[in-house]
Amino acid sequence: MKFSLEWLTYFLDTDASVQEIAAALNRIGHEVEGIEDPADKLAGFRVAEVLTAAPHPDADKLQVLTVSTGEGDPLTVVCGAPNARAGMKGVLGLPGAVVPANGMELRKSAIRGVESNGMMCSVRELELGDEHDGIIELPEEAPVGTAFAEYSDASPVFDVAITPNRPDCMGVIGIARDLAAAGLGRLKPFEIPQIAGEGGCPVEIRTDDPEGCPAFYGRVVKGVSNGASPDWMQRRLKAAGQRPISALVDCTNYLMLAFGRPAHVYDLAKLTGPIKARRALDGETIKALNEKVYTLDSSMTVIADQRQVHDIGGIMGGEDSGATDATTDVLLEIAYFDPERIGVTGRKLGIASDARTRFERGVDPAFLDDGLAILTDLIVRICGGTPSEIVRAGEPPLEPKRVTFDPALTARLGGVTVAEDEQRRILEALDFEVGTDWRVACPPRRHDIEGPADLVEEVVRIHGLDKVESTPLPRAEGVAKPTASPLQLTERKLRRAAAARGLNEAVTWSFLPVPEAEHFADGAELWVLDNPISEDMKAMRPSLIPGLLSAAKRNADRGAAGSRLFEVGRRYFRGQSGASDEKPTLGLVLAGEKTPRGWAHGKATGVDAYDAKAEALALLEAAGAPVDNLMVFAEEGGGAGPQFHPGQSATLRLGPKNVLARFGVLHPATLKAFDIEGPVVAVEIYLDAIPGKKNASFARPHFAPPALQPITRDFAFLVPAGLAAGDLVRAVRGADKQAVTDARVFDVFAGQGVPEGKKSVAVEVTLQPGDKSFTDAEIKALSEKIIAAAGKQGAELRG
Repeated sequence: MKFSLEWLTYFLDTDASVQEIAAALNRIGHEVEGIEDPADKLAGFRVAEVLTAAPHPDADKLQVLTVSTGEGDPLTVVCGAPNARAGMKGVLGLPGAVVPANGMELRKSAIRGVESNGMMCSVRELELGDEHDGIIELPEEAPVGTAFAEYSDASPVFDVAITPNRPDCMGVIGIARDLAAAGLGRLKPFEIPQIAGEGGCPVEIRTDDPEGCPAFYGRVVKGVSNGASPDWMQRRLKAAGQRPISALVDCTNYLMLAFGRPAHVYDLAKLTGPIKARRALDGETIKALNEKVYTLDSSMTVIADQRQVHDIGGIMGGEDSGATDATTDVLLEIAYFDPERIGVTGRKLGIASDARTRFERGVDPAFLDDGLAILTDLIVRICGGTPSEIVRAGEPPLEPKRVTFDPALTARLGGVTVAEDEQRRILEALDFEVGTDWRVACPPRRHDIEGPADLVEEVVRIHGLDKVESTPLPRAEGVAKPTASPLQLTERKLRRAAAARGLNEAVTWSFLPVPEAEHFADGAELWVLDNPISEDMKAMRPSLIPGLLSAAKRNADRGAAGSRLFEVGRRYFRGQSGASDEKPTLGLVLAGEKTPRGWAHGKATGVDAYDAKAEALALLEAAGAPVDNLMVFAEEGGGAGPQFHPGQSATLRLGPKNVLARFGVLHPATLKAFDIEGPVVAVEIYLDAIPGKKNASFARPHFAPPALQPITRDFAFLVPAGLAAGDLVRAVRGADKQAVTDARVFDVFAGQGVPEGKKSVAVEVTLQPGDKSFTDAEIKALSEKIIAAAGKQGAELRG
């Protein structure tokens, strides 16, 4: 919420500086997100008088002005505004000043051969409004030479974050009340105007939906003259980020921003019959003030006459009955709406408005009469007119909540000692009624107070959150026990391992556009949000790959030759009971070049399926998976999914059913769907599928290096062309699990000398002796075991 210092001091009598006010706001729990001083933007702009205005000698639409700044010789300024004339007063930007609207620094320059010493400014150029038809015209009494920031009463603007539980501070008076309670000044008494209406209200007002709208107050004001609101009101509204519209509309916005109370003005001539709060009919429509048409249903509360709906209750008014410059008679509406109903309606219709924000969080139900009186007074003083008597339909919920409070709770729960007298003063300064027995009656506007702990919060924050000392939590003696779960430890290992392999960690959104999520859903039912951040973030991700693909595409669009990205996060599915099922996952995407072009290896080489497999195996090993026991499934029914190229992808499984990972080259259709050029490979590791280690302990096992050197033997096998090399290596390793410590493929050949339908696979086997060196006979026996084990895979020793 934004407000100016000048507006704040209208309610708060204080001599505190801007910085002192900001510090106090932070201290009492209202975070100051920014402070903007318009005077800084208006530095270098002065009130000036145009002494003469003559046509430019070389341009039909320009004039040459002589302008007085109140000191020194008059300045020559070239100006193209049609309203520039001798005798008028305006705003002159001197050389060195920066135009707020476009950031242009003014300098002395020649315009069509005539030197110009600055610029006469328009309203839009100084960001004071949208008018740009001519330069600013100031009153005759404007003092020439005065800094325009000083003349215009430019006041610093605070931008404060109001937490959702404090709707009472969504008006400037609420901020002032809190600051006064914190000792930063005195809350000025605000006198509610007493306006006696003349005659009965000519419009019947009632509420036919007491649940959605418990109270609906209104009155008619006849004979108003709508136009521009006064400068003081426009200045305050602009400081709050509101665009002045007309006097009638500005009065309602002023009431909302000053007192946190939304209200509405209807053009009486556009209403027919009685005005009532009622439930909408299914299929009813309304064209709202934002010029959009909304279809309503029977769960929504509306304000309607006998002809049509004119207001989505507590959210947004209708365009058809809005006040215009021609409006002469108005109906003022101020009501209390059920916060829960407002929230449901706003989410269904997708409308975010200032009124909805306040009603949804809860406005003051006791402020109906006072709010209507203040609004009536503003309109009558600014627009004229004669108000009728007030019609009150329904009753707002005014029963105060009462809480039994123990002052000793402040020290126990708040961690700070505050004297009982001071606690009583703070609560009473915030309009709580405190009995002698510490029975506390809460003001109706404080919907957030539910029990004694909330009163402790009020005392502590007004006393000063900065006065709560940091206290260390009690710690058990001895070595601290690890608190991370096994899954968290695995994720940490994976992050370190991936980074050590040259991968860059990415953090992407957990939400995806629905088409991208469906592409990776594999038929599973998606979690789709009812109230997403945006339409492009509507579905919870069923895979981490889409987010990484989008990141890789952004890198490629910015000229990156390759991307090596990984992310550890969650995939989201619907469980069997309909509850959310989150699965921890590591996703990885390699895109573009693996190695750049160079003299050593010629052209650049792209990533391929073997790169994806290598990363998958390395990271699975880091996660503690039994990599040696994994099986590669790439045939029909065992592939990585339709998102992957069927001939260049596979799954890694522990047994036929437990899928630990999938990897491979992405399908061309996937690349087209994500508008990214290949080659692109991806890996997904399912952390919840990795079996935990049995009898795992905190300490690492003792390492005892072997006393004797290992030996290596090479074997060249003829195997069926369709046999996976991994299956052959696994068989060789299993020939003698004690002696064979490693086996790896170092050559694959098919062609001349190799029978058709066969391929030659050369395997290097590492044999590790134990207590004594191997004899020739033992080596021969091991070799025969290896050949026999390979033979079970259809392999034969190549001659």
